[in-house]
Amino acid sequence: MSEAEINPDIAEVGARLEHTNELLQRMLAEVAKTPSTHAIFVDAGYVYAAAGLLVAGTEDRRSFDLDAEGLIEAFIDKARTIFADSRLLRVYWYDGARRRIHTPEQQCIAELPDVKVRLGNLNANNQQKGVDSLIRTDLESLARHRAISDAALVGGDEDLVSAVEAAQGYGARVHLWGIEAADGRNQAEPLLWEVDSQRIFDLAFWQPYVTRRPVTTYESEGDPPPSREQVRFIGAQIAASWLVGRGRVAMAELLPGHPYLPGPVDQDLLIEAEKLLQRSLRGHAGLRRALRDGFWQHLEAQF
Repeated sequence: MSEAEINPDIAEVGARLEHTNELLQRMLAEVAKTPSTHAIFVDAGYVYAAAGLLVAGTEDRRSFDLDAEGLIEAFIDKARTIFADSRLLRVYWYDGARRRIHTPEQQCIAELPDVKVRLGNLNANNQQKGVDSLIRTDLESLARHRAISDAALVGGDEDLVSAVEAAQGYGARVHLWGIEAADGRNQAEPLLWEVDSQRIFDLAFWQPYVTRRPVTTYESEGDPPPSREQVRFIGAQIAASWLVGRGRVAMAELLPGHPYLPGPVDQDLLIEAEKLLQRSLRGHAGLRRALRDGFWQHLEAQF
């Protein structure tokens, strides 16, 4: 007589264990099929202060323009390279505003695809309040619900340590992205200690996106801006010229990235358009979108 016949409870326990193992194997197989997902969390206050100081020599936002749309696309492009087997959830852009009412610039950023703007308050000294807690809430919630596997955090405040710890507690990896400092560091050491990896973007990376005012020598004060149709036509014109000059293979390689252009290509497109228009498009988010629309429309029609 076997042991199972002597004690039927043993056979029952064995069957349950076998069933449990089967369920675990199925679950692991499903997890393996699930693509990794990443999100980018940008503390705009840190970006304006550190990038402004690095490129324009000042932290005063009134003294320079930040091409937020171009910068966000550059971040997305970087993340696509770093997290090669992962898909983007979205970009979170954290900034301050009086009574949490969007400024025109923040409205433009909020309209960008795959971008979520979160606003804290600005106090009487133009200092952000509540931004760190918003970052923590989003990081923790997304990690807890397994919505992200990796988080790229652009910031430097020590108060972000708790946000990093919260996300890591649910299994997400947090990667700190920073801005080159002319002297010393602009990120808190406790934050550097807690993250899973660190990456610093140098002066060359930031220069295309920070412009000390006045923005450009092209623009004549009082001249009306071009229409969206004019700018869309310019985008198509540049695409046609590039198709001839750069070749069909090089241009076709851009198609899988639609609607995003690699950072260097996007900057070349902007510079070429400004030359043709004889005025700046920086700070005109709607016109820049029209430029890309025209570019993509012509390119897709050729393939």
